[in-house]
Amino acid sequence: MSDVAPTVLTHVDRGVGVITLNRPQKINAVTIEMLGLVEQALDVWEDDPGVSSVLLRGAGPRGFCAGGDIAWIHAAATTDPRRSVDMWRREYRGTLRLARWSKPIVSLLDGIAMGAGIGLGGHVTLRIVTERSSVGMPETRIGLSPDAGGSFLLSRAPGELGTHLALTGRAMTAADALHTGFADLFVLSSELTRVLPALADGGPEAVRALGTDAGPSDLAGAAEWIDDAYRGDDARTIVRRLRELSASGLADAGAVADDLEAASPTSVVLTLEARRRAARLPDLEAVLGQELGIVTSLAASPDLVEGVRARVIDKDRRPRWSPPTLAEVDVAATLATVDWTTRL
Repeated sequence: MSDVAPTVLTHVDRGVGVITLNRPQKINAVTIEMLGLVEQALDVWEDDPGVSSVLLRGAGPRGFCAGGDIAWIHAAATTDPRRSVDMWRREYRGTLRLARWSKPIVSLLDGIAMGAGIGLGGHVTLRIVTERSSVGMPETRIGLSPDAGGSFLLSRAPGELGTHLALTGRAMTAADALHTGFADLFVLSSELTRVLPALADGGPEAVRALGTDAGPSDLAGAAEWIDDAYRGDDARTIVRRLRELSASGLADAGAVADDLEAASPTSVVLTLEARRRAARLPDLEAVLGQELGIVTSLAASPDLVEGVRARVIDKDRRPRWSPPTLAEVDVAATLATVDWTTRL
């Protein structure tokens, strides 16, 4: 008998299939094994008349899911980048399946919900956030681009808020996540124990009755200057506008420009293009295909290895990007490295 806890726990409670991501020491960072276990649960419950819906949650007090297993991605990038691409393809197909599953799925995005966590819980029937939620797509900080359907949600956010979030990797509060379309319902963390009984008794609509006001969204309040700064398709021009706004007295704009310039310049260029293209794509499947094309290009890039090293391995927060600045990125050549019509 093994004393190693399963990385995904599943059971059925009053007709609700419960999936619990179970790596609390890693804030439930997703592995290939976990993706497979989630798929197995969906396979079992798809045609089971005793299961009417699914509740998707994370174990531990810190969050729903911190994203993909970055240490594994770093190891794959330094040895065989194709392994990372295979993992991303499987993850994206799983995201699409969750979005299209025949029965309602409710996700509890309590605490940290980032990156691959959005792929698992961000495209389902009902997405719940709490006062502890921190939601985002921080990929440009490690040399990647928002994925797992994140760029689909970012491209549908009001105005240029999605562009701002995509390029800087900044996290959202619960109110921000509701405003931008990353979440549907705010429930106090102290009330989360009521979600499963409500789902069992009355389905998603009964769960909605547990919702309350999340308060104002800071992003909504900043929309005017964000929309002004992020218009257009040139990242260097966006930084220049942010610096001008900062010089005119808007301190927040200067901090945002700092964040954008601290991210991988290559990732910023690709992410801005992806954000614009995603807005013109018809559905989640098409956007996931585009994301696969981008991460395929970035899988063997020096910025991915360096970004993970700086943030996760050595944690010195001093990545040496290649090229090091936006001004040095050959935009046309960089965009040409991506197959923008990749299919899952």
